[in-house]
Amino acid sequence: MRLVLATKNQGKVRELQEMLRDTSFEVVSLAEYPEIPDVVEDGDTFLENAVKKAREIAAATGELTMADDSGLEVDYLDGAPGVYSARFAGEHGDSKANNEKLLKLMEGVPWEKRTARFKCVVAVATPDGKVETAEGVCEGIISTEPHGKEGFGYDPLFYYPEYQKTFAQLDGDVKNKVSHRGKAFEKAREFLTRWSA
Repeated sequence: MRLVLATKNQGKVRELQEMLRDTSFEVVSLAEYPEIPDVVEDGDTFLENAVKKAREIAAATGELTMADDSGLEVDYLDGAPGVYSARFAGEHGDSKANNEKLLKLMEGVPWEKRTARFKCVVAVATPDGKVETAEGVCEGIISTEPHGKEGFGYDPLFYYPEYQKTFAQLDGDVKNKVSHRGKAFEKAREFLTRWSA
């Protein structure tokens, strides 16, 4: 059974393929549908964006579609960057610039006030518009400098106290178990398995 992942981000595609490797789903990315324009993510919440993306791509491809919207919420910054995580520094997907801006805004902020969380909402939609959603959250701390080479996005700055490492220092399997996306995808697996039965 084909499952379209509504992203061209190969990091996300790899994570999901890994998580669904023991199911009957063939996971493909939006890269296989170059004719489909990007969905405008204009929602105020991760939930709104995920549902919109899943519905629009499912309708356009005629395939079961999974979309996620996720981001970083920093307490000291009143929940920013939030839904603007990917374009925090202006240009969409410029991780280096986003991380530099975050570090600058957090300069001099004491460790105990650097609390943050990654949040992810996953939506799965059928071509006829049926949708189910799941949410995952992972609590951490914004490091004072980047560490690690794994992952993508804010991973080098997101320190996970339980392992005393940033997400970019964690082994992929470990990260998939504890991450916001891992938790949301795990919940989504339950209804995906039900739908494929």
